[in-house]
Amino acid sequence: MITTAPPRASALPAHEALGITIAQRSVDQDFIATALAVLDRDRRRCPETPLLALNLPAAPLVDVYLKDEAAHPTGSLKHRLARSLFTSGIVAGVIRQGRPLVEASSGSTAVSEAYFARLLALPFHAVMPMTTARAKIQAIEAQGGQCHLVEPHRLYDEARDLADALSGVYMDQFTNAAPATDWRCDNIASAILAQMAGEPHAIPAWIVAGAGTGGTATTIGRHCRYRGVATRLCVADVEHSAFYQGYRDQDPLARCPLPSRIEGVGRPRVEPSFLPGTVDRMMKLPDAVSIAGMRVVSDLLGRPVGPSTGANFVAAALLALEMTTEDRAGSIATLICDHGARYADCHHDRRWLDRQGLAESVDAAEMALRTMLLKDAE
Repeated sequence: MITTAPPRASALPAHEALGITIAQRSVDQDFIATALAVLDRDRRRCPETPLLALNLPAAPLVDVYLKDEAAHPTGSLKHRLARSLFTSGIVAGVIRQGRPLVEASSGSTAVSEAYFARLLALPFHAVMPMTTARAKIQAIEAQGGQCHLVEPHRLYDEARDLADALSGVYMDQFTNAAPATDWRCDNIASAILAQMAGEPHAIPAWIVAGAGTGGTATTIGRHCRYRGVATRLCVADVEHSAFYQGYRDQDPLARCPLPSRIEGVGRPRVEPSFLPGTVDRMMKLPDAVSIAGMRVVSDLLGRPVGPSTGANFVAAALLALEMTTEDRAGSIATLICDHGARYADCHHDRRWLDRQGLAESVDAAEMALRTMLLKDAE
């Protein structure tokens, strides 16, 4: 009887025997779990920011509300964005233990990102224009971050180059703000609608926002349409910015050759996170009007706010006057972007305004706004 031996098992692993190749990366699941838990604890500790009611005598039919984003631990609405960017980077495996983080910013986002980087014990570098308010630089350094001040037109390239040199992560808020933010739920627009639920006009006719990355405005526009509410989005753009031109001309390549003087809003290009299809109206404000608006709303609130809030306030007030003229009752919501203390040595400083050639035009605009908005409607 002839017998045959069973075939010998291949010495090769099964996948190699089948011609399959495998590539694999080491993932630090402990860091991911720990980092996400830290971010979640921060979120749970932070109450929802207040929604403040504002009386405009010239628009008695319209209730104006200001969402006070300066109440965040890092003092601005960028706290929400920074948490979203960190969450997105961690789950994507880009933010890793010990890896340096780099951001290009006019200041407020970098302040918030420095805060989260400190919570996670990560090195943080902020690349900012040389004109950035000193208070923002100090806030970043107080969180352990390092500041690199550059010419405004070099902002993006310097940030990328620094991230490459450090083998770090370029956070790139201008590209990642919109995709990192959940526009369906748990965002600034959903918070506004929830807080207004018991108000006389619970669904605002308009929400007004500025555009820096464009991510906040895009989130608001997307969420309102997703919810099926009648709220429209107005974006207040500033004097030296490409957003308005890009929106008006349907030109995503629009450029502005001058840097914005209103920190936090206005960009030399139309940023990737700004989706013009989510916007119902834009207004382009002279810088003097934005700063004058900052002064007026600071007085109404009894505390200083920043110039981007001034731009939001003016746009919201003009919409309220428009609704009053049309005999339409309703409500409008806008944002307090940050605290005015950050601008004590610039936009709130007469000497800085003189150096910018803005002092007299701000005075004139302030007088016009007070006459226009604070007198009783006839």
